Amino acid sequence: MKRAIPRYTFYKNKYGSELLVDVVDLKSIKKYLEKTPVNTTVHTLTYYDITFITEGTGSFSIDNQVYKACPGDVIFSKPGEIRTWDKDGITNGYALIFEEEFLSSFFKDDQFVRHLSFFDSGKTASRLHPADFLFIRLLQQIHNIKEEISLYGRHGDHILRAQLYEILMLLDRVYTEDGIPFASPKEGRSLHIDNFVYWVDTSFKEQHAVAYYADKLCLTPNYLNELVTLSMQISAKQYICNKIIGEAKRLLTYTDLPVSEIAAILTYETVSYFIRFFRMHTGQTPLAYRKAHKP
Repeated sequence: MKRAIPRYTFYKNKYGSELLVDVVDLKSIKKYLEKTPVNTTVHTLTYYDITFITEGTGSFSIDNQVYKACPGDVIFSKPGEIRTWDKDGITNGYALIFEEEFLSSFFKDDQFVRHLSFFDSGKTASRLHPADFLFIRLLQQIHNIKEEISLYGRHGDHILRAQLYEILMLLDRVYTEDGIPFASPKEGRSLHIDNFVYWVDTSFKEQHAVAYYADKLCLTPNYLNELVTLSMQISAKQYICNKIIGEAKRLLTYTDLPVSEIAAILTYETVSYFIRFFRMHTGQTPLAYRKAHKP
């Protein structure tokens, strides 16, 4: 039987009218997961999630990175990342969830959220442990958001944006000050690079050629490759390949989909070509990788 990864969408009309931000107790999420027919906590989200751990310890995994989470930890996840956590060990906390549109429409910047250090494509860590006084301040603002939603709902949009913005800016400052490294340098990155990353994130499953992304940016493939190499220290083609390999590894690890179906999802015309591509970049066949890494 094929096992796909459950994908959860934002409940926009939970409070009667569309609202793109919410705070959910982890206890409530645990009860929901326990009722699902699939006996697993592995899932993806279509929205942004910042989880604040207040009680219990246990593993929390974001895209194959496993963290030992404890009270005071903050866990970040972006849409599409594969998440799983120890719902028996981690007993409570809060999930601050929101759609990108909630902020981008207000700031007139469709990449505002992606420019935050902990949601940047080059981040290497999805966990932060702020100082106790700051964690308490963040929790207070979480409670303020819950209260604002319960009292005013959709009519409190502007105040909710301000409250969410404060939390994001505080976390961004600490994440940056803690010196958490990035896979690619953020400073000095051009708008072309940001747009390249955006388009690859959006289209890498269907589009594998550098020329496609160069056309989107009105650049020549050679010039795009120069920009990417200068900024990221890898070629544009290698960046695209890394995204494809990363997605293939996730599907092999967390689903029971046959290799042929994974090849089709990643738009490979033949299974044999996909297997050769995967082996060339990992040194293993897809089935060997699955056998070694499947939980």
